[in-house]
Amino acid sequence: MADLFSQVESYQPLAARMRPTSLSEYAGQTHLLAEGKPLRKALQQDLIHSMILWGPPGVGKTSLAQVIAQETQAQFISVSAILSGVKDIRQAIDQATQFKTTGQRTLLFVDEVHRFNKAQQDAFLPYIEDGTVIFVGATTENPSFELNNALLSRCRVYKLKPLQTDELALLIDAALTDDKRGLGELKLQLEPDARELLLQSSNGDSRQLLNYLEIIADTVDAQEEGARITADHVKEVIGDRVRHFDKGGDLFYEQISALHKSLRGSNPDAALYWCCRMLDAGCDPLYVARRLVRMASEDIGNADPRALQIALNAWDVQHRLGSPEGELAIAQAVLYLASAPKSNAAYMAYKKMRQVVAEDPGHDVPVHLRNAPTKLMKEIGYGEAYRYSHDEPDAYSAGQTYFPPEVGELEVYQPVERGLEIQIGKKLAHLRELNHGN
Repeated sequence: MADLFSQVESYQPLAARMRPTSLSEYAGQTHLLAEGKPLRKALQQDLIHSMILWGPPGVGKTSLAQVIAQETQAQFISVSAILSGVKDIRQAIDQATQFKTTGQRTLLFVDEVHRFNKAQQDAFLPYIEDGTVIFVGATTENPSFELNNALLSRCRVYKLKPLQTDELALLIDAALTDDKRGLGELKLQLEPDARELLLQSSNGDSRQLLNYLEIIADTVDAQEEGARITADHVKEVIGDRVRHFDKGGDLFYEQISALHKSLRGSNPDAALYWCCRMLDAGCDPLYVARRLVRMASEDIGNADPRALQIALNAWDVQHRLGSPEGELAIAQAVLYLASAPKSNAAYMAYKKMRQVVAEDPGHDVPVHLRNAPTKLMKEIGYGEAYRYSHDEPDAYSAGQTYFPPEVGELEVYQPVERGLEIQIGKKLAHLRELNHGN
């Protein structure tokens, strides 16, 4: 029984066993680590500094921190913002202080650093400043929004990217051939279509790739030397895989941004692509529908007022019928909105008028625009001199003013020369000419 427990305790997943032990083994992030790149030069010159490693899961943030410690001969201490509290932070700092007294540097790695609150983040500041620790924080979230300015100002931010297919392929080869850390002893053969499917399913995530590979290795006959891994083996493991889609993370907002910009740019195919990417990854269709309503007002407006109604209809269909019928209605709305004439005139007019009101909100309603439901109100002039437009030629009371006199007659709505706003613009121009007696 003791042997069983010791085996369980010593077990490490393939992804952990295959962590790089040197910079030469590290895969990916060539924009930071290729010869001549800033981080590579800093390591070569032993000018290590505090930093934030920002990137999606499985791109090598922890591995890079360990490699940096190895390359710079620094002690490596790791804490997790998910699992650690004040006591753990204190212990890490005490340990780093001891190392400092013996002339050793300490790299303090804080995983998921964005999960620490402001006070916890601030607790690191004096130890970063006095050199007790070289602080390396890892986060999947945008540091600009999730980390304190005081901490950010003391760290350099490096953006890590998902691994490319050729980089992931190197990890597969290493895992299949390494006898000590990997699966080399099994002498497994990976068929080309199985390799391609495995690469596609990993989404640039090295941890996910190696986890899949380890599970697949367990499904083939390990006793048969040279067993072949086929596409069917891969499909059994990945199944109807859930794509990476963090509803609170950067990728979520990046894809929404891509949908919005594709729609604004009148590219229906790209807009539909990003819509399908979001739905495929598990995004709530009602959320997409709600955002389409916003886009219809912000980017199309009165150039095609039908766009807003179509977006609302898609939202209603999704609410009433659910999937997949509702998703088809959302796709229809995406295509219509992307193809419609564009105008942000209503959006810009709204923003400008909100600014006008915010800067000077206190003017009274002009007397001639006030209702006069009582005799007293009529006696003091409420509604006096107001001209009822339906009694005027063409139902327009030319020259009548509607703003407070202190504000003047503003013209913030400027229709564009697209869609229905062409006609709206012509009508407004004509009415303004009447106001000036032309």
